[in-house]
Amino acid sequence: MPCSRSPAGEQALSAPPSIPDPHEFWQELHPPGTFEAAPSSGHRGAYPASLPDGRQILLPIRVLPGDGSRAVASLIVNQASFAVEDALADAVADLARPLAPEVVVGVPTLGLPLANGVARRLGHARMVALGTSRKFWYDEKLSQPLRSITSPGAGKTLYLDPRMLPLIEGRRVLLIDDVLSTGASIGSALRLLEAAGCRPVAVGAAMLQGELWRDVLESVAPGLRVVAALRSPRLARRTDGRYEPAA
Repeated sequence: MPCSRSPAGEQALSAPPSIPDPHEFWQELHPPGTFEAAPSSGHRGAYPASLPDGRQILLPIRVLPGDGSRAVASLIVNQASFAVEDALADAVADLARPLAPEVVVGVPTLGLPLANGVARRLGHARMVALGTSRKFWYDEKLSQPLRSITSPGAGKTLYLDPRMLPLIEGRRVLLIDDVLSTGASIGSALRLLEAAGCRPVAVGAAMLQGELWRDVLESVAPGLRVVAALRSPRLARRTDGRYEPAA
């Protein structure tokens, strides 16, 4: 029996055709210039982010917890179409290739599929996955508390499998996460690698979401190079209910 349409889906049917249904976001690559990046009328429901080659991906606007005055453009890599996922991995790999990374380390959960794709494109035979599930042979010295903007109340612990240390010791490491927003999760990953005696040559991400992450990176790893496929601003709600880049 087919899955029934959810209430959220029913609500989405009444949305203007220019705004995709919730399940249709992150599925299509649009030609350059399809959407105006900064329309005077503001953004309603979706924000167009551009890849380095100009192609655009329409992202849903998510209102942040609080009074509803602030929002972000959202990207969930493992819900994207394979074509979009491939485009993101292509872009990050192309940007990182001049840095000659020798191993890619992925941040869970959503950074892992991107790290896998980037490592393949760089010609690597494997990647190193950080984890949030503690195995009995793990060392607590190779762990860090982990939080993110999408799960602020769900604290986890980030681990590096000690068996993976020979893969990163003395190597040029590229650390990959899906989205850099507050910088909380990438900061935890950098501290974890620092405990393992490793400073990456760069951080790679599918998207840079606003600018708050910069302060965290500067405090943890000053001067670290960052490359990303997409950029999106933090958004502020206007009096007409639409959103524009926050001041």
